[in-house]
Amino acid sequence: MIKKEGSVRIDLVGGTLDISPINLVLKDAITLNFATDIKAKVEIEDADIDGAEIISNDLEIQRIYNFSEFNDDNYYSDHFGSLLFLARIIGHFKFNSGLKITLSSGSPPGAGLGGSSAMGLTLFRALCEYTHSFCDDESSIQIVKDIEASVLDSGMTGYQDYYPAAKGGILALKPSFGRVNVEQLYCPELKKYIEEHMTLIYSGKTRHSGINNWEVYKEFFDKKHSIRDGLKKIAEISHQAFTVIKERNYSKLNYLISLEGEERKKLFPGIVTDEVNEFFHAMKEKIPHLGMKVCGAGGGGCFILLHLPSDRDYLEALMEKVNPNFKIMDFKVERNIF
Repeated sequence: MIKKEGSVRIDLVGGTLDISPINLVLKDAITLNFATDIKAKVEIEDADIDGAEIISNDLEIQRIYNFSEFNDDNYYSDHFGSLLFLARIIGHFKFNSGLKITLSSGSPPGAGLGGSSAMGLTLFRALCEYTHSFCDDESSIQIVKDIEASVLDSGMTGYQDYYPAAKGGILALKPSFGRVNVEQLYCPELKKYIEEHMTLIYSGKTRHSGINNWEVYKEFFDKKHSIRDGLKKIAEISHQAFTVIKERNYSKLNYLISLEGEERKKLFPGIVTDEVNEFFHAMKEKIPHLGMKVCGAGGGGCFILLHLPSDRDYLEALMEKVNPNFKIMDFKVERNIF
């Protein structure tokens, strides 16, 4: 049996800057994120069938597909339904002996934490190990990213979701022509700062990142000034955040993440929902220094609250009064696995 895990990420600053070629048009388009102990998990074992049995714990689906079903006609139809992303990854390996695959993403669907991307990459790496195939991180990420983009059918996809699942730690993702340069920023002091100053909240509402990303992407290349200026400001903030981390001046980090969150809200009306906005402003009345940033492309899912360590107990109690439907998702920063 093969068992593989891959971290789901929380993005700090520089989301959307990981979409090509926005990442190459803008100067200093750094994306910062970190791997969490919220894990996508994959188990693969031999099975005495002429195909693949897929068990998705998240979707509560169990299906057996004959190997002959993994073909282009079925990939471009609704044959696999919600399992299409997984099926296309499995089909990439062209199996001829039976296997059973059990998967769980670790994060709620549509949470904005890149759970499906982490799952896809973890599955791909597990299948590489199962087939004794050599799969380096860059080529694996590119293949899974392309498959996911084709399945989502919503335009270009970013790359930031995949690297924490492969690398762990706290990452700076810096684009260059033909590759992404990955710098590991993990250290115990930064891990402690993040865990003490950030609280992850799940709104309970799923979101579809492709819609928001496409609107921003399209208007960026339509040369809409507000989008161009907004992403330029996000790039500047992201570079500042990278600098303060490198200088270990962590006390400025929450302010920069909050500032990035404010700039991101201006990009597209659906990025921060009315419910999340109302929640944040009600919380901020009681905790004036509170900051917020949506995770991923927004539109629901998760967001992080930025605060002082001493705020945590009060913050939890206040949440129950302001919106009891919002839930805290506990996390730890996962160590780097280079």
